[in-house]
Amino acid sequence: MTGQPPAEDLLRRHAPQVLGALVRRYGHFSAAEDAVQEALLAAAVQWRGEGIPENPRGWLIRVASRRLTDQLRSEEARRRREETAAAMTPRDDFVAPPPGEARAPSEDDTLTLLFLCCHPQLSAPSQVALTLRAVGGLTTAEIARAYLVPEATMAQRISRAKQRVKAAGARFRTPPPKERAERLDAVLQVLYLIFNEGYTASAGEQLHRTDLSGEAIRLTRAVRRLLPDDGEVTGLLALMLLSDARRAARTGPGGELIPLAAQDRGRWDQAAIKEGVELVEHALRHFELGPYQVQAAIAAVHDEAADAERTDWPQILALYDLLDRFWPGPMVSLSHAVAVAMVRGPRFGLALLERLDEDPHLAGHHRLAATRGHLLERAGDTEAARLALSLPERRYLQSRAARLSAGPPG
Repeated sequence: MTGQPPAEDLLRRHAPQVLGALVRRYGHFSAAEDAVQEALLAAAVQWRGEGIPENPRGWLIRVASRRLTDQLRSEEARRRREETAAAMTPRDDFVAPPPGEARAPSEDDTLTLLFLCCHPQLSAPSQVALTLRAVGGLTTAEIARAYLVPEATMAQRISRAKQRVKAAGARFRTPPPKERAERLDAVLQVLYLIFNEGYTASAGEQLHRTDLSGEAIRLTRAVRRLLPDDGEVTGLLALMLLSDARRAARTGPGGELIPLAAQDRGRWDQAAIKEGVELVEHALRHFELGPYQVQAAIAAVHDEAADAERTDWPQILALYDLLDRFWPGPMVSLSHAVAVAMVRGPRFGLALLERLDEDPHLAGHHRLAATRGHLLERAGDTEAARLALSLPERRYLQSRAARLSAGPPG
């Protein structure tokens, strides 16, 4: 049909919504995901020849429901589980969406799936991995690259997470307020990671994966509608909008990365900047301070500067001082050193980098080396900057540092 996005984009967009609809109706997280994958494969083949249906999501739900009910019926017959038989809905009910499915199984189901994946019985890495797989739509290989582990290891982690959620007897419903608060930190971390993967892709030829960054923004908006009085939810949404506002200016005609200082600010999305600034100002006035709000404030200072030379670096340094004091972390410390260099001079920033050499999370890290080379060059010590790295290392780190410096703060 004309006006429809490409089939691949539709499949990625609808996959978590279809999975949410199945898990809500049947439970059986792992079996539901298998059924959705089968439906996606069927769509990839059938839509190529017959065209995209009028209601792609409804088509996927019907096909996935049939596959799942077939699978569950087979298990029922084999294992003779009376409780499973009683819970099954006849397959024919899914030829068309049943009356109770009149509402679109989109935002509510996807959001509930998000909280389910962040079940407190799971470790933080498992929560992130499962949500990136089920809600973010990342492949197991992409998640494995992000965690620097073999794909087989990540596949086992995701499988164990599904089994643990099932064993915990988790139900597909929005958790009550107390449980929701307990899971919120993990939910926000997951959304931030999904956004970052879309904003600066870890693999592939394209810098951006707008399907992922757009989905992260959409889900964060949904969480904010659920929790309008949480400052960190508001701060995270502001941070995403203020970062994503620069997307059109981050690459040149050949796809090359353009660092923040060299970007054409006329191409920045002013509507997104305006919304992001209003959100962070509201959060800072009305809520208890948190790290996402501070990072959003840093992004706002960058976005409101008319050009790179007029960036208010003293204000950015004050914000990084705050982050480094109350929410320390290796990457925060590294960004803090850069801000110090921009305000007080590169030698002060280099002195801070010497302390970071002892941090086990940063020692030998390419971002630390790239930052040191950049500050040495700013200090006029081009020979030291050149000797710090071999030529292949310099070429790699220059491109990698440009990507990292153009990403969301923190």
